[in-house]
Amino acid sequence: MSQTTDAATPAPGASLTHRQILTILSGLLLGMFLAALDQMIVASAMKTIADQLHGQTLQAWATTAYLITATITTPLYGKLSDIYGRKPMYLAAISLFLAGSLLSGIATSMYELAAFRAVQGLGAGGLMSLAFAIMADIISPRERSKYSAYFMAVFGSASVLGPVIGGVFAGMNTFLGVTGWRWVFLVNVPIALLALFVVARVLNIPHQRVNHRIDFGGAISLTVGLVPLLIVAEQGREWGWASATSIIMYVIGVVGLVAFVWVENRMGDEALLPIRLFRNQTFALGNTINFVLGIGMFGGMVSIPLYLQIVKGVSPTTAGLMLLPMTFGIMSATAISGKITSSTGRYKIFPIIGAGLMAIALFLFSTIGTDTPNWQTMIYMFIMGAGLGQCMQTLLLAIQNDSEPRDMGVATASATFFRQIGGTVGTAVFLSILFSTVGDKIADGIKTALQTDAFRAALGRNPEFAKMLQGGGGSGVDINNTEFLKNLDPVLAKPFLDGFSGAIDLVFMTGGIVMVAAFVLVWFLREKPLSTKSGLERVADAEAVAIH
Repeated sequence: MSQTTDAATPAPGASLTHRQILTILSGLLLGMFLAALDQMIVASAMKTIADQLHGQTLQAWATTAYLITATITTPLYGKLSDIYGRKPMYLAAISLFLAGSLLSGIATSMYELAAFRAVQGLGAGGLMSLAFAIMADIISPRERSKYSAYFMAVFGSASVLGPVIGGVFAGMNTFLGVTGWRWVFLVNVPIALLALFVVARVLNIPHQRVNHRIDFGGAISLTVGLVPLLIVAEQGREWGWASATSIIMYVIGVVGLVAFVWVENRMGDEALLPIRLFRNQTFALGNTINFVLGIGMFGGMVSIPLYLQIVKGVSPTTAGLMLLPMTFGIMSATAISGKITSSTGRYKIFPIIGAGLMAIALFLFSTIGTDTPNWQTMIYMFIMGAGLGQCMQTLLLAIQNDSEPRDMGVATASATFFRQIGGTVGTAVFLSILFSTVGDKIADGIKTALQTDAFRAALGRNPEFAKMLQGGGGSGVDINNTEFLKNLDPVLAKPFLDGFSGAIDLVFMTGGIVMVAAFVLVWFLREKPLSTKSGLERVADAEAVAIH
């Protein structure tokens, strides 16, 4: 074997050198950069996209469709990679993400965009979870935290570049003959092609094929269980939470989830999520916390850009740059907690502090209003980021550390799976809370403003806008496109801005309460000493014992 191959391909059961690890990480980091960049670009540009596709109140579909498919495919990727190997599944994930990006770039309505984002999600489900599973294969839990700096550098770069790139494209009418916001998705194409090339070249780690049945029944029943519940979370405000349609969705969802548990119990070790794993306290409680964390995390992440762009009136680019304190909080907290974990082997304190900081940040966000200075909001963002940085990686580390090597793929995928389920639920429910309350808050604000001379005088100077309000208390104004607020007299705009701000505050308050639950739960997490052996080394040790 040549020297070059030795550097790139680890021997089975051997401890990898730093150079070998970095060679493999180069491929993983490109895939993770692709997923992280997309999330940040889309978040900062979604308001503009929704306005141009005339679907501001429908934007949750584009977000939840992506999260639904990413969530459902995450455990499938984990299981399939345990069977067929990490590399082919990682290449498949990148390819699906590439196809979804191309399709999203040609969408002509919010419903089309939602469908194409769902294709993107099919690939995204494997990008994050498989990268962390491969890390667990090649790096011991005790050493893994040291390499988290590379991942945080990727997330940090994506967090800085994503909002800026997304804001720039969203602010352009056209670029190279294509509508500006479409490049939010099309920019993924060259990155995905580069990722495909690099991963195909460098991701060479030993894999021993295990012949298993693929749990398609589990995947189908999970889909039947989750999709109706998420649809009613999004549409319940229009259908009515106790309407016949909503009740049908509840029933189908519950039946699907019951069927999923039944199928998984029958499948045993072949299951998508083996039931025996839930007998492990770290696995069961860690993923419960991940679920709750996902609700709180995504509730904040989707609300902050909306507040900045609608209430504060900043451009998508400026909104993206204003999110930098959160990025700095995530990176610094992850680096510090990772270094301490690597040197001491202790980690439980970090998700405790992190969940507490996230709860505090969300409660602080619930106090912001139309006139809150931006510097104050950015301080709250840093606190939120510092909390996130101490939770995500540490909870994953705890679950991986207490899992058997044969389950590493599905155990790693489960952490992403439950966090994404929480995120999907959080996004659907919180946006539903926002858009089901904002109309009434605007209407109340207008009724109050109509009692003032200043508002009536401004209304007299804007007869066209006055006609829009004749529907009664603001019901004649279409909030699917909020662009009209930019050129509206500040006196007339005030009730709308206050209405959006009040509705968003309610979302933050709800998220804060959710994070209090996470803070309580994390105290019950058991801290098991971190292993000093990688997944490949543990597999080799187990085989050696079996031989003797």
